Amino acid sequence: QVQLVESGGGLVQAGGSLSLSCAASGTIFSINAMRWFRQTPGKQRDLVATISRSGNTDYADSVKGRFTVSRDNAKNTVYLQMNNLKPEDTAVYYCNAAVNYISAWGQGTRVTVSS
Repeated sequence: QVQLVESGGGLVQAGGSLSLSCAASGTIFSINAMRWFRQTPGKQRDLVATISRSGNTDYADSVKGRFTVSRDNAKNTVYLQMNNLKPEDTAVYYCNAAVNYISAWGQGTRVTVSS
């Protein structure tokens, strides 16, 4: 059974930075695209950033230039560096990965940005 476990959320003031990580564990043969989503109460889960196995990245317009996604394939881990955080970045952040060709989700980590 595969698990994704996020860490690194918390409370930060506007303009500050946080770094999230998400580690996959279990019986893993392959991990393709890894993604970060975020969700606020009553809203759909939105895609924030994507990184392919080869390292190609893509970002939502709202975070371009502020967030950086990276991965360490040897550690089965994806990261999200978030800089210049804004109150509207407040959400629960979830990682998602195509592990063994099956979509897997983490449990979420809360990020709160105060103004």
